[in-house]
Amino acid sequence: MPRIAGIDVPDKKKILYALQYVHGIGPKFAAAILAEAQINPDVRASEVSDQQLAQVNAIIDAGYLVEGALRRQVGQNIQRLKDIRSYRGDRHRRGLPTRGQRTRCNARTRKGRKKTVAGKKGVKGH
Repeated sequence: MPRIAGIDVPDKKKILYALQYVHGIGPKFAAAILAEAQINPDVRASEVSDQQLAQVNAIIDAGYLVEGALRRQVGQNIQRLKDIRSYRGDRHRRGLPTRGQRTRCNARTRKGRKKTVAGKKGVKGH
């Protein structure tokens, strides 16, 4: 398995898609990296030479924020929002959607499983 930016990427997939297994590299960046390294995107990851892999790793190290550093930066950005008590920071703190989605219904991904609350019992005397 080839290692790119410290990550084992699948060797049976085309290099364009194998690159996307690295956190922080999507379709656009993967294509740009391969164009800069002059590697055919249709080549399988196992067929890429060690020299080309080293070149791809050098390009990623030089110009892209990936894996641990990217996760750390995102975490710091969220922590900053929480520290300055912004609206978005409060939403992060409460585990609610931060981008204006409705929460009256839906929002289950952020809120978690339903917590059933006992409803008002019907009064029979009325």
